[in-house]
Amino acid sequence: MNLTYNKAYTELLKIVDQIEDDGIQLDTLADKVKQAKELIDFCENKLRTIDEDVKAALTDKKASKKKDSNT
Repeated sequence: MNLTYNKAYTELLKIVDQIEDDGIQLDTLADKVKQAKELIDFCENKLRTIDEDVKAALTDKKASKKKDSNT
């Protein structure tokens, strides 16, 4: 499965709705909580990677500007 952040987040919202349903069976609840944790971990890792990429790009841009101004 080619999981994207948006797909994972949408699936997580669906699972949350299912978990909040009062009629959910205990075994189903345990499975849904496990799925939710995996999706949360995926989303957190994706956001962390994006944050690091953006910071690296900004650092590169600042270094490039500083180099250009010294020349």
